[in-house]
Amino acid sequence: MFLSLDHPAPALLDSIRPLHRREYERLVDLGSFDDERIELLGGWLVQMSPHGTEHADVVRRLAAWLTRALGDRAIVSSQLPLALGDDSEPEPDVAVVPPGDYSQAHPSAALLVVEVSDSSLRTDREVKGPLYAAAGIEEYWIVNLVDRAVEMHRVPREGRYSDVSWHGREATLRPMAFGDVAVAVGELMR
Repeated sequence: MFLSLDHPAPALLDSIRPLHRREYERLVDLGSFDDERIELLGGWLVQMSPHGTEHADVVRRLAAWLTRALGDRAIVSSQLPLALGDDSEPEPDVAVVPPGDYSQAHPSAALLVVEVSDSSLRTDREVKGPLYAAAGIEEYWIVNLVDRAVEMHRVPREGRYSDVSWHGREATLRPMAFGDVAVAVGELMR
């Protein structure tokens, strides 16, 4: 059963036990969710929004650009799991993770996480933002296709980002972990 993040469980369901990440991973390994696009957020199985053409185009271009710009300094993954705590395994649109061998376990840290948002904007701000901050991810970008801007979230403190800024099409962004790398917002959103 899936419960919407917009409509939390009724009071009668207070005894629901969240799903733990290891249980979720075991169910995934068994093929339990092969026909579903879901992710584990805060112990809840959450259905992922379908990707429109602009969303997919931005994800592809951003992942390719970061891969070229970073070379072997980091691994750029696209829509792959991040193991965050005991109850969450989001699949961000783009994650820049430290180099390493992830053949036995999903990465549990990221240098930069990016979500491309249109219909998922509220979830990306109100659910994923605090989740990434609580996991200590230093930098989180929301490529906001609704307002045609990039929301840059930095400096996680107590489950929230303390430094949040908006950048329009004319801006150039530099990831904190890679100050020599720059991307023009206008190049992300044509």
